[in-house]
This record gives sequence, structure tokens and C-alpha cells, in this order.
Amino acid sequence: MSLAKGKTRTHLPEDSLVDGQPDPVSAAGAELSSATVSTRRARRAQDPLSQPATLRDVARVAGVSVATVSLVVNDKTQARVGEGTRQRVLQTVNALGYRTNALARSLVRGESPFIGLVADAIATTPFAGRIVRGAQEEAWKHGYVLLVADTDAVPDATDRAIQMMGEHRAHGILFSTWYHRDVEPPASLGTIPTVFVNCRSTSPGSYSVIPDEEQGGRAATEHLIERGHSRIAFINSTETTPSTVGRLRGYKQALSSAHIAYDPKLLVRSFPEQEGGYAAGERLLAMANRPTAVFCYNDRVAMGLYDRLKEAGLAIPNDMAVVGFDDQEVIAAHLRPALTTVALPHYDIGALAVRTLLDLTGPRQGPAGVQQVMCPPLIREST
Repeated sequence: MSLAKGKTRTHLPEDSLVDGQPDPVSAAGAELSSATVSTRRARRAQDPLSQPATLRDVARVAGVSVATVSLVVNDKTQARVGEGTRQRVLQTVNALGYRTNALARSLVRGESPFIGLVADAIATTPFAGRIVRGAQEEAWKHGYVLLVADTDAVPDATDRAIQMMGEHRAHGILFSTWYHRDVEPPASLGTIPTVFVNCRSTSPGSYSVIPDEEQGGRAATEHLIERGHSRIAFINSTETTPSTVGRLRGYKQALSSAHIAYDPKLLVRSFPEQEGGYAAGERLLAMANRPTAVFCYNDRVAMGLYDRLKEAGLAIPNDMAVVGFDDQEVIAAHLRPALTTVALPHYDIGALAVRTLLDLTGPRQGPAGVQQVMCPPLIREST
């Protein structure tokens, strides 16, 4: 057998066989070259962006064929590669720092290790960012990596992000908004498996995962009733969203269940920020028969109400109990007294969305529709 530089070898060891046939490069009996390894390591140390090791590099240093290296690194256990050869290849792979191209391999198989998350502003919104974390950790559990694109609600950027996910053959897409609302699916989603996260799709047959706003409003009001209050105000948002409708419905349900008559005078609508809460507090204090407890649309509204009550010399919760909504960490736990609130279950929403997507693309596909996640009350000192 004629080899490079005129060297020949007539005896081939068993561990140089591939599928029962001689491995032509193994036959050369080339040994792992410490000089080659050292040279490559030195070059990469000086220039981390230098060309990474290739299959041919591994084959040359290990003294085997490219086909043999491919069989070993792709763990083709059915192939007849001798254990000695296998170990030599793995040793060389480690020494040269060779890494397989997982993306290329997945594209060949028509599969992908990626799940895409396309959001409007979620990654830059502290409390809503829990959706990303919940989805990311759930994806890892199932062997997937989350690709996040925050588009700032720009239509062209959204379409480009969705196109990118499609080009990477993402297993599916989580389409998310930073606050709960109804959305019209972008046409660019096409037939890509999609779960709408923290929002509801207007298209029939869609899959959505959202917070149970109604249950949350009911839980907040029931807590105040359990504390002995019967004259409970609700400062709701001036915006028309699923949260304003759901939380108001829950508020009314709790009152009705406790046989407390709903008083429309105790429903105050205000801009859902600190200034709105302050203004609403002004109106509540002006009432002849003011409430003893207030359920606020969100924690920012509650913060404004705190300011107005303290200006009036009123103590929380002795003179007026206060409950918020959202559990924004920078607000709820740092107000004094600490704010009782209802948490938006963003982490659980993100995790459930991933499970729903995997079910949607797997054999256990469930019926389309809306899944609601419970909003738990967090009891602190303001009640």
C-alpha cells in the first residue's frame, strides 16, 4: 500500500477498521503530533478569532480519515470503529478544541435546537423580563435554546425577526407583549408554530397564554373583605385593555359573593401611573363617606395613592388599607409600609408557553385556545 512520503505498511491493526474496511489514513500509523497541537494552541491564544480546527485537522493529527472523525464526533455507534481509534480521535478533538457545527447538523436533519421569542419591549421591561427567564429555563429543560428578538413594536423589525427565526428553522415562535393585550398576528408568522404570550391573538385557532386578570382582581378584593372591609374603592385604569376589564369584573364578583352592594361612586378611573394614583387619592379623600380600603389597578397607582394619604396625615393600613397589582419589585417591596399586591405570574407564563409550543409541535397537541395562569396575592404590611 503506497502512502505519503513513500512509506508503506502491510499490517493494519483492528482498531483502524471502519465498517470492516481499512481506514486509509489510519493505515499510515500517524501518531498524535504534540508539535501540531502546540502550534495550533499557540496560534489561537495569540489570535482567538483565528480559523477554528476542522475535521481535516483532527483527521491529520489523529492519523485517521475524515470519514472516521465524522463517525466518532457524531457518535455513530453502529459504525465499526475500533476503540483505540475512537479514543485517539476524541483525544485529538479535545486537544485541538474542535467543535461540531450543531446548527448545520440540525438543518440537515430538518430540526432545530432553537425556540424563538419575538417581543415588543419585554426584554427592557424589568418585571415583564421574567417571561424571558421562565421561557428560557423551560426551554433548557427540554434541550432547546431560546433566541430572543426585542423589536420595540416596530413592524419591519418584527417581520425581520420572524424571518430570521424561520431561516434558523426555529422549532416555533413565542410572540410576546410586555403588557396584556389583544394582538393581530403578523402575516410573516405564516405557518410557523406560534404561541402568543401575555397577549391574545385575534385569529381563531390560535394558542395564547395570559394572566387570569379576573381571578387576580377577585383575589385582591377578597383579601380586603377578609380583613373586615366593606367599603372598598377600586382605582382602575382609563385605558381599555383585558386587564382593566378583567380586574373590574373580579372586583365586582368578590363584592357580590360577600353580599356587598357595588357602589359605582367607589370606582375611580385614573391614568395608570403614580400621578394618576395621587389624583385618584384626592378624589377618594373628598368623599363624604370615604372608603376604608382601596384596590389599585397597579403598583404605580398605589405608590401615588401612598403619597396623597401621607400628605393628608393618614396611616396605612390603620386609616386606609391599600392593595396593588403587578408586584413590581422596585415598588411593592420597598414602599413603607410594604405593599400588599397581586403578582403577575410572568415566569410561569413564559414556562407554560414553551410547554404549550412543544405540545403543539409534538404528538400531544392540545386544543387551540387561551390558557390562563393564576395571579397569586402577596400579603405584606399595607393591609
